[in-house]
Amino acid sequence: MRVMVIVKATPESEAGIMPGEQLLTDMGKFNEELVKAGIMLAGDGLHPTSKAKRVHFKGKDRTVTDGPFAETRELIAGYWIWQVKSMEEAVEWVKRCPNPMMSESDIDIRPIFEMEDFADVMTPELMEKERKLAAEIEARQKK
Repeated sequence: MRVMVIVKATPESEAGIMPGEQLLTDMGKFNEELVKAGIMLAGDGLHPTSKAKRVHFKGKDRTVTDGPFAETRELIAGYWIWQVKSMEEAVEWVKRCPNPMMSESDIDIRPIFEMEDFADVMTPELMEKERKLAAEIEARQKK
């Protein structure tokens, strides 16, 4: 199963305070372990929401709001995409992760929907279109 591992923002990350060399070294080692174990598919840190935009949907209307956004604990500072055997395996990997922030922090783990999860409502034509898009994305990433 694939999961998104979400590193929650902190007041420091939202203030744009960059991590020190030791934290970058520790996170680099952890990422190396993830890659060697075949777990990590992708991952990146995110700029603070002061550089972000939020698009609100209401019917056909779209409203764009500039960051920063309130409720720091609900914001995302970074993420990984992992391929794991189970949620329990993902939890064990997260427990091994160095604290990704300079203060107390939280990491959420959420399963990623697979096409099969929508099998009851997807038509064969929509499934085929999704498979073609996935193949195109994979081909572009190999270039």
